[in-house]
Formats: sequence, C-alpha cells, structure tokens
Amino acid sequence: MKAFCSLNHYRKLVRNAQLRRISATSNLGEKYNSDNIRNIGILAHIDAGKTTTTERMLFYSGTIRSMGEVHHGNTVTDYMEQERQRGITITSAAVSFPWGSSQINLVDTPGHIDFTMEVEQSLAVLDGAVVVLDASAGVEAQTLTVWRQAAGYRVPRLLYLNKMDRSDADEVACVKSIEEKLDAIPFLLHTPVRHEGKLIGLLDLLNLEEIIWTQGRGQKYTRRKLTEKEDGHVWESTMTGHRHLVDTISSLDDNLADIIIQEESLDNIQSKDITAAIRRCTIDMKGFPIVCGSSYKNIGVQTLMDAVVDYLPSPDQCNELYRCFDKDLSARAFKVQHDDQRGVLTFLRLYSGEISKGQKIYNLGQDQSEQTGILYVALADEYKPVEKVTAGNIAVVSGLKVTMTGDLVTSNQTAANKAKTRLTARLSKPEDLERLILPSARQRLNALDEQPDDSEKADILLGIGARVPEPVFLCTIEPPSVAFQTPLETALAELSREDPSLRVVNDDESGQIVLAGMGELHLEIIKERIIREYKIDVELGPLQIAYRETLLGAAQRNFVLERKIGSQKQMVNVTMSAKTVKGVPADKVLRLNKSPESAANLAHVWTRHMTAVKQGVSTALLHGPKLGCKMVDVQVTLHWLEVGRGTSDSVVSAAVVQCLRKVFAEAESILLEPVMSLEVVVPESHSARVLADLTRRRADLQQVHVRRGDKVIECLAPLSELLGYSSALRSLSSGLASFTMEFHSNRQMTPYDEEKAIKAVTGF
Repeated sequence: MKAFCSLNHYRKLVRNAQLRRISATSNLGEKYNSDNIRNIGILAHIDAGKTTTTERMLFYSGTIRSMGEVHHGNTVTDYMEQERQRGITITSAAVSFPWGSSQINLVDTPGHIDFTMEVEQSLAVLDGAVVVLDASAGVEAQTLTVWRQAAGYRVPRLLYLNKMDRSDADEVACVKSIEEKLDAIPFLLHTPVRHEGKLIGLLDLLNLEEIIWTQGRGQKYTRRKLTEKEDGHVWESTMTGHRHLVDTISSLDDNLADIIIQEESLDNIQSKDITAAIRRCTIDMKGFPIVCGSSYKNIGVQTLMDAVVDYLPSPDQCNELYRCFDKDLSARAFKVQHDDQRGVLTFLRLYSGEISKGQKIYNLGQDQSEQTGILYVALADEYKPVEKVTAGNIAVVSGLKVTMTGDLVTSNQTAANKAKTRLTARLSKPEDLERLILPSARQRLNALDEQPDDSEKADILLGIGARVPEPVFLCTIEPPSVAFQTPLETALAELSREDPSLRVVNDDESGQIVLAGMGELHLEIIKERIIREYKIDVELGPLQIAYRETLLGAAQRNFVLERKIGSQKQMVNVTMSAKTVKGVPADKVLRLNKSPESAANLAHVWTRHMTAVKQGVSTALLHGPKLGCKMVDVQVTLHWLEVGRGTSDSVVSAAVVQCLRKVFAEAESILLEPVMSLEVVVPESHSARVLADLTRRRADLQQVHVRRGDKVIECLAPLSELLGYSSALRSLSSGLASFTMEFHSNRQMTPYDEEKAIKAVTGF
C-alpha cells in the first residue's frame, strides 16, 4: 500500500511538471515588442470547445509537453476542482505563450450564462477575440450573447469553426447563420479536406494551398500549392472560393480595390495584399475572418494561431483612450483571486508604461494609493515571479487591499491628473469623443440631466468598471455551528470580491445571510467552493426568485418625528412623494422639488442631512410594501425638510424611511417577476411534448425553426416556472435536448400569479 501511494505521488509530480512548464521570461514583454503581442480572449457557447482549443494552443507553442482533455479533467486552464468534475469553465484563466516571433496572452472565458460576469470583465481588457462555433450547430444562443458583449466593447473578432470532423459539420450553413444571426460580413478562409469521410486537412482559399495533417498529435502538417493541372476539380472550387473572398474584401477595403483596378484581375493579387486588407477590415470590424478546424482531432489549431497573429490587432493599434497616460503606467484590474499561499492576487492588463515588483500605484476609481507586493506572470493557476512587466501584457500582483474588478490604476496621482488633463483637451472635439466612448460610458452620459463638461466626460471615460448584472436567484446560507459564523463571513467576503455578480446581504429581520446570484449552478458552485476551499460544511436554503416591486400610482405624504433620546430632543419634519419612472438611473432616484417654496427650504439643508436623506431613500427602496422585495423604477421627490438642532443623522434617515413607507402604501405596489430568454434544442420526435410543457410553464413562444433535424424553440418564460427545468427537460426528451437561458427583463404579473408567488414566499 505504501509503495502504491509513493508511486501515485510520483506520477502526480511528473504529470504536473509536464503540464505546468512555464515559458515566461524574467521580465515579461522585453523579449517581444508591442507590435508582436496579441491580447485575445476565447468566447463561445457552452461546449463549443474553448478549453480544448486553448490546450492545443499551449501544446503546439511548446508551453506544455502533453495535452490534457476536458473529459479527463487534466487541462491547464480548467484548474478548479469543480471545473474538472463538471467539464465546464467556471472562472476565466490567463495564459501567455509564444507563437513564431509573437507572444499571445490568452484569456479562456466561461461559456455558461451563469458566469457571464467573468466574460464581461475579460472583454473590457482584450484587444481581440476568437469566437468558437460548433460547425454542426452554427450560431447558438450564447454565441449571440458574447457577440453582442464583444461588439459593445469594440473588440475585433475572428471566428473559428470547430468540430469540422463531425459528419454533420457544414461550413456553408455556418457562414449563412453568421450573416443572418450576427448581421456580420464573414471572410471564409478555409474549407475542409476529407478522405473516406474523415477530416484530414484544410484548403487555404487565400493562399490556394492544401494543408494536410499527418498522423500523430497534430504537430506535423504539410502545405502544398494547388495547381490547375494536378488538382483539377479541387483547383476550380478553390479558385471560385478565392475569387469570392477577394471580391468581398475589396468591396470593404479601398486599398485592395485600387490594386485590383491596377491589375485588372481578381486572380493576380498577391497574398500579402489580401492579408493586409483582411487585417484592416477585421480591426475596423467591417468583416470577420473565418478559419476551420477540429481541436479535439488536432487539426487547424496552428492555422488558427497564425490567423490570430495575422488579423487581430496589437496593443498599439487599439486602446486609444489610454494614450493620454503617455509613458506613465496605466492598467485595468479585470480579475481578483484569493490564493492560499500568495493571498489576494489582482490581474492587471497594462496599456502603457510598466509595473515593477513592490511598486506603489494609485487607484483612480478608489482615489487611493496602494503598495504592490510580488509581481507574477500567470499560466492558469501557476505563477512565476518576475521583476517587471511592460505595456501590452497581463501582470498579476499580490498585496492590493482596495483594488476591485474594473478599477484603473496608474503610477501616482500626478500621472492621473496629467492624463485627465490631456484627455479633457481631446474631448473638446466631438469626433474624438465618438471614437473613444464605449457603450457603458454612453449610458452614464445619457443618464445625466445636465450636459457634462469635458472634465466630467473624461472622468466617466476613465472610471468605467464592469457592469454588474442584477441577480435573479436568492437563497439563505447557514454555517454548521456558531463557531463557523466568522470564517463563513470571511469566505463570503473573499468570494464576493472575486465575483462581483455574487451579492451577500445580512437580513436584519431574520439575522440570516442571504446569497444572490445569477443561477442555480452559480450558487451551487459557490457552496461547493466554500466546502472544498474553506472547509466549512454550509447548507443552502431553498432557492427563492428575486422578485421586484414597483408602484402602481403616485402619492405624497408628510411625516413628523419628535422624540427625546437621553437629554437630547430629536425633531424631523419631512414631506416626500414617489412615482414610477421607467429605467430611472441610480443617481436620479432622489430629486429635489424646484418650486420656489420648496427650493427656498431645501437650499438651507446641511450636506450631512442630505446624505442622511439619501441613505434613508436607499434603505426604503430595499423593501417594498407587498412582499418586502427591492423597489425598481421608482423616483422619489423631496419637497420639505426641517431638522431640529442636535438631531442625529440616523434619526433623519429613519424619518425618511418611515415617510416613504407611508407613501408606498398609499401609492400601492405590484410585483414584477424575472423573465428569462430561453432557447431549447430538441429532436423533432420529442418536440411536441417539450412545447406542451413550455405552454404549461407560461412561456411566450417567439420563434420555432429547424436546424438539421432538431427543432430550436426560442421563447420567454418566467424564472419561477423554470426551477429544476434541467431534470424535467431531460426526462421529457430522453436526455436528448439541451437548453440555455439568460435574464431578459422584469415583467408585471397577473393578480392570480402574484397571489401564488406571495403564498410561495410567505406560506399564507
């Protein structure tokens, strides 16, 4: 037995040594200038093959010596125990590896909708992205979501048709679905080469070459120029594809169009001119290259990496916003992770300057300076200490206490002020603002009542963090005993710093800790992580739906509070009203009455009393009158406020809360339930039963179409009806159907459904 344990331990050591060979230089970035660096993410629908593709990239670049498999649970980027057991990616992982004369910094992102926040955080710091499609399914539900997210962050993309070895793979159908569903212009660069029904290689439509992968692990492949004499029919079909490709690109790129006019032919254009045109179109997001392959069968991964280097931008060709920092450090935090040995690790994407070990940095978002600890470069969950990291790369630093996901950091406050001044000067030109602004910044600008000046615009552009979606599931979490209460609170604080989409709330009435997350799987993973990583055997309460409340009408009430606490008399006289305003931004929830009488009264209100009023409004909106749910789409107006001398701020807040409770009760509230956008893929033989079940679940059918023998059902369904839908669908379809869902909107309920929801929550 002892000998067996020793042998097993030795095998693990050898396997880890093979898997974790890090090829980073001592100072990351010095070996490669920024023109040869590519910061990319891999995005896709769940199970399209992102992690398998990443594993092949690491293997063919020489970073690891043997390839892991998702189903064996030994891949580099899926390093968490839950990822290896479930065969899915839960947390984004960063890896760096060389390819030719370039360096690729890659982020492997989750595909499951419950972890969409991880994708959002990563997209904010990427220069380009590879969107992986299953060649037998084309564009799927989550593909649309990540495509929209990438477009929102203006990330240039190329598409990789994976699983071309499948018998039902169809590159023509995929191109059509890209054109129709993504509303994009694709450049198909490859078509498959099959021999006796098996995928053996690719035809390169750009260079008119045949690329064949020989037996083995895909490291050896041969390129051969096609000729009309030797290849006949293959030559003709490849030339047709080549001409169509050149014609499509020339319609978008004037430089290539001029070359074609000079040459007076589509056939005599040099490959380098076409490659340069594709690169320009990709960076400007006019068109998107498509490469093919099968990562699991070790075909097409090298050509994919060539395409990343050839067509996706270098750090210098994008990130124009951060040029205002000149040679000073500018970096964005996109991930926070707690490590048992190294403490809190913060992942930073460097846009300019460089960061050194032990350097002091200034956080613009938190307006605070911090001391960094050890500096690392990452290969998934392995970290190599380095002395410095230069612009264009991803650094990992320890020791940061206040930096959160989405924060922008620089070397010091002077550098921050200089950058703001430079950016403010640029924003005086409207065309520069349009070029630099991201959709999330535009939303904040549009929410402002008054036109901001250029300095405020600069602050908004630089201060944008990750957009945190509203959670849709709630549940209580209990430690096994009182002794574990403090460790549990510590664990939850660490996990919520790592994952901003996880909310932790202490319920004042029940004294329980309430978790709010993005889905059943999300909360289940959090529970497993607490049990495995923190050794606390927690129990989750039954899942609750995150209902919302809004007002039916409008109301106004006056409230006077007079009370003696100790020897001090406390007096507050407040008049407030509330009404429904759809989509009211957070900074516009409280407004002041601007009538002459009210304005004269409110002009004399102390700043600290106004802060207490805002605190009271926030507290009141947390619990609606009907079911105690959070109030949404409600705007509160302050008409009158008198505060007696010596009255504490907490009494002012309490008076505001009590006044608003009376206002909400008079205006009456209604329940809103979260509605999910649901896509079900089911064989036609089982579709009738699934459709009947969806009707019973109050689903509104949007579209039903056929995709190669399967029916794809798109609908909107209330989340309350989808609890446990995974197992129900499995039994309805004999395990043949799959589904994806994401939050769509909050919708008003019928009186009958509202009554049912109240009974389900309260028990009566």
